[in-house]
Amino acid sequence: MKPIVKLSLFALAGVLLSGCALGPDYQRPAAPLALEFRHTPGWKVAQPADLDASVAWWALYQDATLADLLKQLEASNQNLRAAEAAWREARALVSGTRSALYPSATGQVGTTRRGDDAGVSKSNEVALGLSWQLDIWGQVRRQVEASEANAQASAAEWAGVRLSQQAELVQNYLQLRVIDEQKRLYDATISAYERSLRTTENRYRAGMVTRADVSQALTQLRNAQAQRIDLDWQRARYEHAIALLVGSTPNAVQVAAVTSLPALPELPLVVASSLLERRPDIAAAERRVMAANAEIGVAQTAYFPDLTLSASGGYRGSNLADWISMPNRFWSIGPQFAMTLFDAGLRRSKVEQAEARYDQQVARYRQTTLQAIGEVEDALVQLNVLAQEIEVQREALVAAQDALRLTENQYAAGMVDYLSVSSAQTAALNSERALLSLLGTQLTASVQLISALGGGWHIKDTLAQQSSDNESE
Repeated sequence: MKPIVKLSLFALAGVLLSGCALGPDYQRPAAPLALEFRHTPGWKVAQPADLDASVAWWALYQDATLADLLKQLEASNQNLRAAEAAWREARALVSGTRSALYPSATGQVGTTRRGDDAGVSKSNEVALGLSWQLDIWGQVRRQVEASEANAQASAAEWAGVRLSQQAELVQNYLQLRVIDEQKRLYDATISAYERSLRTTENRYRAGMVTRADVSQALTQLRNAQAQRIDLDWQRARYEHAIALLVGSTPNAVQVAAVTSLPALPELPLVVASSLLERRPDIAAAERRVMAANAEIGVAQTAYFPDLTLSASGGYRGSNLADWISMPNRFWSIGPQFAMTLFDAGLRRSKVEQAEARYDQQVARYRQTTLQAIGEVEDALVQLNVLAQEIEVQREALVAAQDALRLTENQYAAGMVDYLSVSSAQTAALNSERALLSLLGTQLTASVQLISALGGGWHIKDTLAQQSSDNESE
């Protein structure tokens, strides 16, 4: 039988044998997903998928400056670039692993000199070799399956880094805007305190109050001015953090002040069952389970022999003049079976290790899912409680402002001393500062909820609802 025919028969046999793949076929492990969230009826969970990078969830805050900063983050954030490079590396590994499914060819050209008692001999050789290790038991296919799952996990982790960096930037930006509001509050308060100091000094010169009232008014003014100055470095800190997130040096980014806080996204009453579908960490954990499952099959193939088909041919001669000639031709062809007969339990250990790694990944997947549910629950509770707390704090502010107005009138009539005015002014300032702090916490909690949901809910529907509400107003 001719060598070519033999090689074809071996290849056909290998193809027929390579239809099986050892190891369990992947099935997504059950995860403890709650049917609904206790603190918001209508919120349900579904199977995890990957984050859609095109979802501009920050548009819910209706802030053009914020949107521009997020575009810069997408283009220049260094953590994002590192995550993208890790994904490209994982994707390249898939191609490298898949190459083992196909034959490999090698070429060789060389000259060899040998010496003995008879003298020195010279041999020139040119050869071409072909080798193909048949994937009879599915080892390579399972390796490809594992590398593809790892590449998908890397893509999900890239999406997770993107979401994390976006959420961090948005939170820093919102806190910066809260500080802008606090600065405006202190500017107005300092102006009021300056007027109170002038009034008190005039009354002191008129002999209507004591010097203690002037000192009290001056102390209150200076304390407010010091607190106002302290806000400058706090704002600079958030501005620097934003600059680092967009890939710039701290002094390269300046965020101009605006006159109002960004809009608070309105929480939908009902959300479809795709609640946790965009959680990239859940998607990544599930893909790691898939890869670990495939690795079990890779380990099990070690119990079976490898079949390699090889063929080589070329020319060998001592003189270059008659190097490429029929008499100097050589060739070889044939299959080769190889397997380990005894390894003192090494193969069993490898399989047990793979099974243990699979169990680890399943546990991590389930824990990641539980963590995701917990984060959503925490954010929902916080938002519900903050809404009630803000309503009460607004009432407290109205009462404090009313008490300040009455106390100032009583002071003008000489019925109370300046200590009463100072106490009322401090109470009003603290009430408004507390309200601003709650509003900032509420905005931050909304970002945390969006992040916990993997990038928000139905963005388009919510934006349309907000637009409709604004038109009705």
